[in-house]
Amino acid sequence: MRGKVLIAAPVHDVLTKGLAAEGYELVVVENITQDLAFKFISNCVGVITSTRLQLNKDLLDAAPLLQWIGRMGSGMEVIDVEYAIQKGIQCFSSPEGNCNAVAEHALGLLLGLTKKIVSSNEEVRQGKWLREENRGMELEGKTIGIIGFGHTGTAFAKKLSGFDMHILAYDKYKRDLSFSGIEFCKDLNRIFKEADIISFHVPLQEDTLHYFNDFFLNQMQKPFILLNTSRGQVVDTNVILLGLKGGKLRAVGLDVLEEEPLSKTSIIYQEKIKEIQAYTQVIITPHIAGYSHEALYKMSKTLLTKIVTRM
Repeated sequence: MRGKVLIAAPVHDVLTKGLAAEGYELVVVENITQDLAFKFISNCVGVITSTRLQLNKDLLDAAPLLQWIGRMGSGMEVIDVEYAIQKGIQCFSSPEGNCNAVAEHALGLLLGLTKKIVSSNEEVRQGKWLREENRGMELEGKTIGIIGFGHTGTAFAKKLSGFDMHILAYDKYKRDLSFSGIEFCKDLNRIFKEADIISFHVPLQEDTLHYFNDFFLNQMQKPFILLNTSRGQVVDTNVILLGLKGGKLRAVGLDVLEEEPLSKTSIIYQEKIKEIQAYTQVIITPHIAGYSHEALYKMSKTLLTKIVTRM
């Protein structure tokens, strides 16, 4: 046996069967808590996690045998990667596995907002039949600024390529990439000036915390639609309210919030979200963009491949 692996996240059995075939003994605790993790991780050589655990210094120190960590998804902020590397622990993520799901969800949010699908459906349920009030907006000819052009940003741009839009992309780590129909910006100035839609596809790190802040809002030259399917703390909730109240934000589509799950947040934060949801041009979904059935398989398969080939 190659040692024990803690499965602390929902995974497809392609991963569990694959790890077992490689000689690992699996300890499956999907509904694990941070405190409970200390009990299980002490004699494990590997961990598969999602967002349930914070693989911080304390937890890593409690795992002297740990050789690798597999992240279902892309957000490595749940792992102290620098400290893990210092301890000789390899860290694997699987953004290739759910980028298509996130891109499709972002497109769904955008279409839902521009065509007023969610709000008009609710009106019909209430017996209202309002056509002029629900006149929609076409995407053709509009300009979208995609902030972050990794796996998900790229996948979203590909989805939009058939809508005859102007696609502007900005990524501080990438320059002069060749993608048909996409213009890369060296900074945000052109996006501030031209964008009708902003979509965030960045990781959560020090320089992306509250990336969308009052400065960003004030720099935008036109009323615009805001999409965030990356990490909740990339967008300042207070600034969303400010933008909606001032009319600068035409619509907002969020799959992530600064504090999740909403039921476990403070009353003050819940009231703030209720105030945002009072605007009909807002759609909020419960962090499900990357949660497709297909993505579960693809993330699991991606992690298995990386673990088997590198360990």
